[in-house]
Amino acid sequence: MSSNNQFPGFPDFANFGSGRPRRPSGAKPHLPKFKKPGPLGITVIVLAALLLVIALMAGLWTEVLWYSQLGYLQILFTQWGSAALMGLVGFALAFAIVVVNVILAMRSMGARSANSEYSKTIMGKPKLFTFGIASLVGIYSVLKLAPSWSVLQVALHSTPFGRKDPIWGFDLSFFTFQLPLLDLLSSAILAMVATAAVATAVIYYMGGAIQVTPKVHVARRARIHLGILAGILSLLVGVRYIVGRFNMLAQQGKPTDGAMYTDINAALPANTILAVISALIAVLFFVAAFKGTWRLPVAGLVVLVVSSLVIGFGYPMLMQRFKVDPNAKQLESTYIQHNIDATLAAFGMEDLEYKTTSATTKAEAGQLAEDQASTSQIRLLDPEIISPTVRQLQQSRPYYTFPEQFAVDRYNVEGEKSDTVIAVRDINQDGLSKGQRTWVNDHTVYTHGFGAVAAFGNKVTPDGLPAYWEHSIPSRGKMGEYEPRVYFSPRSPEYSVVGAPKGASPQELDYPDDNAESGQVNNTFKGNGGPSLGNFWNKFLYALRFQSTDLFFSDQVNEKSQILYDRDPSLRVAKAAPYLTLDRKPYPAVVDTDGDPKTPKRLVWIVDGYTTSNAYPYAEHVSVESVTDDSRTNDEEQFTPRNQINYMRNSVKAVVDAYDGSVSLYQWDKNDPVLRTWQKVFPGKIKPISQISGDLMAHLRYPEDLFKVQRKLLETYHVTQAEKFYTGGDQWKLSEDPTVSVPKNVSAPVQPPYYLTMKMPSQPSAEFSLTSVFIPGGGSKRAAMAGFLAVDSETGSTAGKVREGYGKMRLMALPSSTTVPGPGQVQNNFNSDQRVSKELNLQDQQGTKVLRGNLLTLPVGGGLLYIQPVYVQSTGTTSYPQLRSVLTSFGDKVGFAPTLEESLNQVFGGDAAASTSSVVGGEGAKEATAGQKEQSADQKLQGALQDAKAAIESGNKALAEQKWSEYGKAQDALKKALEDAVNADKERANAKASK
Repeated sequence: MSSNNQFPGFPDFANFGSGRPRRPSGAKPHLPKFKKPGPLGITVIVLAALLLVIALMAGLWTEVLWYSQLGYLQILFTQWGSAALMGLVGFALAFAIVVVNVILAMRSMGARSANSEYSKTIMGKPKLFTFGIASLVGIYSVLKLAPSWSVLQVALHSTPFGRKDPIWGFDLSFFTFQLPLLDLLSSAILAMVATAAVATAVIYYMGGAIQVTPKVHVARRARIHLGILAGILSLLVGVRYIVGRFNMLAQQGKPTDGAMYTDINAALPANTILAVISALIAVLFFVAAFKGTWRLPVAGLVVLVVSSLVIGFGYPMLMQRFKVDPNAKQLESTYIQHNIDATLAAFGMEDLEYKTTSATTKAEAGQLAEDQASTSQIRLLDPEIISPTVRQLQQSRPYYTFPEQFAVDRYNVEGEKSDTVIAVRDINQDGLSKGQRTWVNDHTVYTHGFGAVAAFGNKVTPDGLPAYWEHSIPSRGKMGEYEPRVYFSPRSPEYSVVGAPKGASPQELDYPDDNAESGQVNNTFKGNGGPSLGNFWNKFLYALRFQSTDLFFSDQVNEKSQILYDRDPSLRVAKAAPYLTLDRKPYPAVVDTDGDPKTPKRLVWIVDGYTTSNAYPYAEHVSVESVTDDSRTNDEEQFTPRNQINYMRNSVKAVVDAYDGSVSLYQWDKNDPVLRTWQKVFPGKIKPISQISGDLMAHLRYPEDLFKVQRKLLETYHVTQAEKFYTGGDQWKLSEDPTVSVPKNVSAPVQPPYYLTMKMPSQPSAEFSLTSVFIPGGGSKRAAMAGFLAVDSETGSTAGKVREGYGKMRLMALPSSTTVPGPGQVQNNFNSDQRVSKELNLQDQQGTKVLRGNLLTLPVGGGLLYIQPVYVQSTGTTSYPQLRSVLTSFGDKVGFAPTLEESLNQVFGGDAAASTSSVVGGEGAKEATAGQKEQSADQKLQGALQDAKAAIESGNKALAEQKWSEYGKAQDALKKALEDAVNADKERANAKASK
């Protein structure tokens, strides 16, 4: 080795590993000199760096403040700590591997002259080259490992499943918790070593230690170094083959997921053989590194490549084609049965009650006498169609709104349990005029919604409007005293600044009140719902976060101010419990959360949380995003995972207070090993089920997204015998929603599941249930009913205890000899019925449009009854749907009448003997409509005033432009608007007097 230092700027490299003292370096190559920045340049650089740091701090520190205020700071620090640990270890390991190997390789630089120009390039900046490559590989490792912090945590805190896989007999926790970590680390380390090996080889080539012309020559140092690296790489490849053996049990494939006959008898042994070959090749490389011959390891590599092609690919392919395919029914049956058993277990369907039941299609008088508990709760209000109606009649002001879909729940109203549709009145800043959209109004005045509206699901007024039992603003009805203010909702503004010193006048709009001097009642938030803005630093950081100078300079922000943000209940739960997959539809409930009748109830959001995995051996994979889409999916829904899963449990019920945003997590499935593992990672954050109050328990239910996943799987997995499963002769599919209009040759979205109070044939009593319908699948074009699925969703009302029977799934299969019309056929029967089509077509042509509500199915009278509410809406801009008639069907008979009772009697021989009360009369009708008339009058008044304003603006413009005809039209429009306003004001006064 030359005694001269070949590494200008990196003097230690020359004597690295030589044991000699460092010698003075040689002359450095000439480099262009840059002028040092002057005072102004330095100032700009310092300020830019300072702003960058502050901006970063704004994001990080405000997150700390948010989590701290919510009481979940441990969650944030555990995530950050775990990600930092994974990232730092990954970076350090990658950096060390690359630096050590590059330094060792660069010791040979300059020893050869074949590639001197390349050598000079590297020698000019050896530190930059070495640490640059190492840093790039380290950063890649950070990006790969840091986001996988959860993989490390569940591996360290794993909980046994108590079940073993059918191939090796390992507890399933190995596959769901430990194996993903082994997979991640082995692939990451392989990538690190491979990158270091490539960089090392390039350096040796550039330094002349490797020559390819006129003949291949490798210097001894390079041979030893690269030989050792190649041996290590071979060992890591062998590890990957071993890991791949275990991954086979959760792989996706055909005819089902999991390792099939070919995998077990060809691919799995092939992986073992290839792992052994890799280990032998590693030994050969280690030997060759010191013995000086590459023939054996190169031959080993050739053997590995050929073996991979022949044993790893060719042999399994030939076995599949010539042995398995001709005998698949027999050979695959064992593994298909593994898949069936694992799928039912992984998705909580092992206890499914499956019964083949003949259903009558003959309708007779008195046939529904024994099903009065079901018929009395038949829901006539469509949760989506009634939304415009409630907006028109209960919105009160343009700056309020209601969601596109109402929630379906059950409440005790005057001692009687009733299915209910309910929604929250949210603030809607888009309803404000352009001139009202100031920072003060958006963020300090219009801060919250107010109250909930609830209506009987099975009743309407004589006018076909919802029969409210909780309505108006301020709230009136039978809900009882509760905190009505809604600061946290899926539709809340981005952020609001609330709170004021004691004695300060309230600034937030609470609700409109014509009797008040200002026309409204104001309010000051008194809860603990967000981080404080009471000091300079917090105010400054939040101004940066939300890019608002107003937030920093406004006098509305005081020492008692709080900032409310991240207000969507699902988002708050997602941040408090990042290990959960959340249901698409959080729903509101007014409940006594503390069990104390002396304190007001709380308006809360209930969010169902799921634990999931994609590594459960042999279980079928599904895409939650795709299988939960149906005709009622809307853009408001979110937080649905996009990855494939093959394990799902509803393990957590989350409750978010609509007033202060507090998040409470309750353990729902105490036997779920995935949740128990996460409880070890984040101890003390999930409350036991015993802390659920009786009133809250009464409003929990079987979650919709889990049911959607289960019903999708039951299209195929209602068949539990492997051979019958393989033939696929009894496949089902979900019915398309026949109420949705789509172009020709375009499939309609599937029908959503429906919450109904009903009783299955084998069920002791009618209970709140979630239901769905199946029709024949596969290549069948029949649209008759094939099966009816219901799950008991009634949780009971005992504090800390779930009612026995909750979650019981019952599947009623109809024999092929019985033909019961499916939803599409029933809708076709409705549309083709002469009496129905004549009446509805007539209404469609008279300035109104007909809206067909959800087509419900009920197992009553020994068969299946269909019910569809029919709404009519005028074509005016302020019109709203009203229930005008009800369609029913049993077998091939169709009923069509203004009320459910009349429609059922038409089907069942003049007397269905059903218990129904679908029209509210007497005092009930008066109470249900009084608030509506007042709210409708308010809407008319607001509309008239807006028309007057528009007419004045048009008149002023026409006057300025001297367009006299247009000015006259504007004056006429103004006169009419003022007359409408006077009439609306009188109507509102009359409505108030009638209360």
